[in-house]
Amino acid sequence: MIPISDDNPTKLTPVVTWGLLLTCAAVYAWQFHLQGDAYGDFMLHYGFTPSSLMSPQFEVTGIPAVPAVVSIFTAMFLHGGLLHLLGNLLYLWIFGNKIEDAMGHGRFLVFYLLSGVAAALTMAFMDPSSVQPMVGASGAISGVLGAYMLLYPRAKVTVLVPLLIVLYPFRVNAVWVVGVWFAMQLLALTGPDTSGIAWWAHVGGFAAGIALTPFFKSAGVPFFGPRTSRGPWSN
Repeated sequence: MIPISDDNPTKLTPVVTWGLLLTCAAVYAWQFHLQGDAYGDFMLHYGFTPSSLMSPQFEVTGIPAVPAVVSIFTAMFLHGGLLHLLGNLLYLWIFGNKIEDAMGHGRFLVFYLLSGVAAALTMAFMDPSSVQPMVGASGAISGVLGAYMLLYPRAKVTVLVPLLIVLYPFRVNAVWVVGVWFAMQLLALTGPDTSGIAWWAHVGGFAAGIALTPFFKSAGVPFFGPRTSRGPWSN
């Protein structure tokens, strides 16, 4: 399933979500112009390498451009390819503005970054000797999905489902969209991973999002809220 929209309108202009989207796109544009060793060095120096945090005395990949703790944050804005970038931006575009609306601008930014930190630390705990740089906004966006699951599980999300060679649009409850996404992360952990995707980071970010949401949502926003009354698109 590929989500393309939801029917959950917002009251606040999602300036933080827009800023995150534009920052990721701008950083990728910079990456795109790097060639050869310069590209590899950039990803190595600003991506998050678990071993650089967990066992810095055994680090064999060279001195990063920023400390390991700082690289947790810089890595959230790097992406390994155009499809990686577009997939993350799509999910952030659809779900991020609703969570920003539920939390407010400042709290949402802190929530997003903390979810990304939790994702990176989960990966470091599960694979502390890894020297493969971890990049991408997926961990932080996983936290956003966890928050959406708690706050708007009954919101209708339009998804594209491939049937043979045609993509058909369907409207389903958000709980199914997020639930299927999370189930795929868990299934990926049960077999050999040849994709290079940090699945544990997704799980860690999602769990952090669920745990943090009660502390960051606005008081007037209920858990498991109804899909009603917040705009002319409700029904």
